[in-house]
Amino acid sequence: MTNYREILRLKSLGLNHSQISNSMGISRQTTVTVLQRAAERELTYQSVADVGDQELAKMLYPPGDGKFSYKMPDYEQVHREMAKSSVTLQLLWMEYCDHCRAANEIPYQFTQFKKYYRDYVVKTKATMHIARKPGEIMEVD
Repeated sequence: MTNYREILRLKSLGLNHSQISNSMGISRQTTVTVLQRAAERELTYQSVADVGDQELAKMLYPPGDGKFSYKMPDYEQVHREMAKSSVTLQLLWMEYCDHCRAANEIPYQFTQFKKYYRDYVVKTKATMHIARKPGEIMEVD
């Protein structure tokens, strides 16, 4: 784990990004990112002197920071629409994307859309298997 406190300490001593990264054996980009996040959150070495390492890590990189949340489609409605003639999954996905973008939400890509639809169909598929010997009973639909 990167020692964020040491990066802040070296910066407070006046070292530049390259000197900090060389002395700690980390990439320069890591140093730059940590110092930018510390500046955004107004953290200095003096202000985090009594904070634990894990708390400091959470202050710099809060949980859930930078994670996207995708809007899950209503697969019950998608399944009903698929029962209609001349309706394709591609068409329903395009409508779903348009709806998400209008609501300022992030839509799934087509591959994930199909995967979740396939999972929905398997989960809700109503079938009944009859255990019997072949040719024993004749059934007619």
